[in-house]
Amino acid sequence: MNNPVYCAIDTRNVATAIQLAAQVKDHIGGIKLGLEFFLAHGMDGYNQVAATGIPIFLDVKLHDIPNTVSGAVKSLLPLKPSFITVHTSGGAAMMKAAAEAAKEVKGDRPKLLGVTVLTSLDTNDLASVGQNTDMNEQVLRLAKLARESGIDGVVCSPAEVSMLRKELGPDFILMVPGIRPLWAASNDQKRITTPHDAIKSGATYLVIGRPITSSGDPAGAAARIFAELAG
Repeated sequence: MNNPVYCAIDTRNVATAIQLAAQVKDHIGGIKLGLEFFLAHGMDGYNQVAATGIPIFLDVKLHDIPNTVSGAVKSLLPLKPSFITVHTSGGAAMMKAAAEAAKEVKGDRPKLLGVTVLTSLDTNDLASVGQNTDMNEQVLRLAKLARESGIDGVVCSPAEVSMLRKELGPDFILMVPGIRPLWAASNDQKRITTPHDAIKSGATYLVIGRPITSSGDPAGAAARIFAELAG
């Protein structure tokens, strides 16, 4: 099977990111770099990690007016990431602008993923910011809006995978964080599941961070996860 695991490398240290990428590259599908790293080191730091030859999911969660997000996507295109994230709560016009901007690249373009509801939030957290709605309803509403706006897929929690796969079909990308093997701690994620169960439910890709990067043996942990998936 193709390896669906993207390892989240959450660090501000370039050398650490490069070392981790080199350690796990033969056992995963790619890595995720987020705001913590990108704001510290920008394109130069990104390119240093990309030089390892590993696919990169650039998780910058763009959220602004349509023109600004369009310009941001265009600025990121030279980096050739596999994925770029935008917040679905930015609305249809913003997501359409991002999708149009991504089409300007020559050759393979990055896939755009819409962030629905962060996996660190639960229903009580939604209510505290004025979204008095069922979690599944909110995620589905945002995911449908993303698809209608030309976005390639969404980032969602394991709890919504089965529902979204049923509602949005087989080709819509579901990038799923909040993944923890049975032998790993849950940390601050509230809506989690195992790698095997997430794939069985319909996840396209899995984002797994600390169970790999904090294991003491990142390559071994990544290989163990893939072996469990393949088995």
